[in-house]
Amino acid sequence: MLRITELKLPLNHADDALRPAIVARLGIADQDLTDFTVFKRSYDARKKNSEILFIYIIDADVKNEAALLKKFDKDPHVNVAPDVSYKVVAKAPADLNERPLVIGFGPCGLFAALSLAQMGFKPIVLERGPDVRTRTKDTWGLWRKNVLKPESNVQFGEGGAGLFSDGKLYSQIKDPKHYGRKVLHEFVKAGAPEEILYVSKPHIGTFRLTGVVAQMREEIIALGGEVRFAQKVTDFNIENGRITGVQLASGETLNSRYVILALGHSSRDTFRMLEKRKVFLEAKPFSVGFRIEHPQSVIDRARLGKYAGHPKLGAADYKLVHHAKNGRAVYSFCMCPGGTVVAATSEPERVVTNGMSQYSRNERNANSGIVVGINPEQDFPGGPLAGVEFQEKLESAAYILGGSNYEAPAQLVGDFIANRPSSALGSVEPSYKPGVKLGDLSPSLPAYCIEAIREALPEFAKQIKDFDLPDAILTGIETRTSSPVRITRGEDLQSLNTRGLYPAGEGAGYAGGIMSAGVDGIRVAEALALAMLQDRGAQ
Repeated sequence: MLRITELKLPLNHADDALRPAIVARLGIADQDLTDFTVFKRSYDARKKNSEILFIYIIDADVKNEAALLKKFDKDPHVNVAPDVSYKVVAKAPADLNERPLVIGFGPCGLFAALSLAQMGFKPIVLERGPDVRTRTKDTWGLWRKNVLKPESNVQFGEGGAGLFSDGKLYSQIKDPKHYGRKVLHEFVKAGAPEEILYVSKPHIGTFRLTGVVAQMREEIIALGGEVRFAQKVTDFNIENGRITGVQLASGETLNSRYVILALGHSSRDTFRMLEKRKVFLEAKPFSVGFRIEHPQSVIDRARLGKYAGHPKLGAADYKLVHHAKNGRAVYSFCMCPGGTVVAATSEPERVVTNGMSQYSRNERNANSGIVVGINPEQDFPGGPLAGVEFQEKLESAAYILGGSNYEAPAQLVGDFIANRPSSALGSVEPSYKPGVKLGDLSPSLPAYCIEAIREALPEFAKQIKDFDLPDAILTGIETRTSSPVRITRGEDLQSLNTRGLYPAGEGAGYAGGIMSAGVDGIRVAEALALAMLQDRGAQ
């Protein structure tokens, strides 16, 4: 199979234009192209006055492949296609009695459990929250009725924090074994749109993800796994530096020497329990800031020029970074085209924001986090949980600033830059539910964050026209950009000081987003499976 890169076609090309374009590119007869698939489709909109073209990567089955490779020997855009198919690394023996545990059923836990089940290891999944449909109902209860359920919300429950998000399925992680392709194929198999296999920035969206996640759960069960909801792990049994089982809030003990710890970044009580049990932890950097909302039309015009609103391009996104004079990096985070800002707290009397989009991305506003990087040594020195305490303090203050009813503090961008409180909305209507309380956001973050963001917004407007639109809305606060803790592991992917415990995913500090968390879940599942077989052989 050949891979052709940089194959360019007009934005409005006909649906059947790809085949003749491939034939022309290779200089072959039509009958010599036996089959082809689109591996990736992207576009470049950086030059506003230029025509936007689709740029394809094509995998093509052809006759006389060797001759064509020789013909294009010096052409960097025609090569042998890499093998991106998934290779199973282990198979459980039929008489294997011990079962691995997977704690957490977000993207990492989901793919860890699915991979183990597909290898025959029959995992038991323990998720502190409810199933996806119950969780969705409870989450809407906070957004519509200001009622928080601490074990069923944007952070906890089937699907994890990734469920109530844009559903982005792209990442910049190194993936030499192409685990990301397995993640995409499993999502498609479970009902996700097939286009996620080839578009450059695939996403699913919350409402579609709910059905996809539920279908993947059913596959795990059909393969002999178990998924137990409302099963909160409250303690670990550790003997001589080895995990031997877990204690549940119900009083039940589950014994296993192989445990995948796929926590979310908000599992603060579990972090504290791990520290108590002396599992190796360390504080890690994360970022804090606000959500910013503009009319999506403003972003479309700035990014796509005359092609704004084109149905084949959809809602435009952006990625921004500014290095402020005070030494802080300010950047856009988790940009959600045509989406909404959502209440993402998991704890009473705290306010946290996040962004979410549906598959259609057709809401009136674009939003993203505008966040400032912070680090343990400089900003929250102390023990491994100092970052958790830093977040908690900010979130509690935001709750009070928002009126102590889960509304969020907010300020117009023009007022924020001018350092004056906001008293009335302009042309941009905030999407955050339960609602916002206008005022001054300055007390909600450390002074160095406020200073850096004030400097960054006008600088961002030099890249995206009207990014500093006076009526745009800042909603506070965004604190859970990533885990403030790393549950450090070694090259064998086990905890540095607790054998059999496999920290994984975003909560453990090894992922950031659905794709990277899913990939990490697969990697850890493989490592655990191989360790189980090796230990069995050594007995």
